Amino acid sequence: MIYSKTEKTIETDKLLLRPFKESDANNVSIMCNNYNLYKSTSNLPYPYTLECALTWIASHEQNFELDRKYEFAITDKNSGQLFGAIGISNHKQDKNGEMGYWIGEEFWGNGYGTEAAKAVIEFVFKEKDYHRVYARHFKSNPASGKIMKKCGMIYEGTLKDHIYKNDSFEDVVLYGIINLMR
Repeated sequence: MIYSKTEKTIETDKLLLRPFKESDANNVSIMCNNYNLYKSTSNLPYPYTLECALTWIASHEQNFELDRKYEFAITDKNSGQLFGAIGISNHKQDKNGEMGYWIGEEFWGNGYGTEAAKAVIEFVFKEKDYHRVYARHFKSNPASGKIMKKCGMIYEGTLKDHIYKNDSFEDVVLYGIINLMR
């Protein structure tokens, strides 16, 4: 993982995690306007319009500058192809943050989520001095949990019927990892 403070980018073997640009909004709205993605996330609206994408992207720079949240576009290092998004909150008082991510359905199963998540965990441990990172997934979306496990995150518990979505309750599975390099 190579972090560029001036560019606000993280480079991995295959990926470049970079700030979103307004020009990404159309691709974001197309990828996020997908029921299969919507049903496995807690915060994405559906339908997901271009306006949703523009509003979301517009909040990123200030959040990053104020150390509130770090959002990155997950892109191919060589072609620039957008695969998805990853972000992490900054709970400064607790020295931790919650990580969340989504990958466009056409790119599922290629390891992009895992590679991006590992890089973001390393970024906040090394650059932002986090003590802990945690993430949650719907029990009905075990693929997201596999990403967490591959990043070294440990299962911490299941919150029964924690989210009400689509007229039913969803169990939420919690994972976390402690920074042992501190």
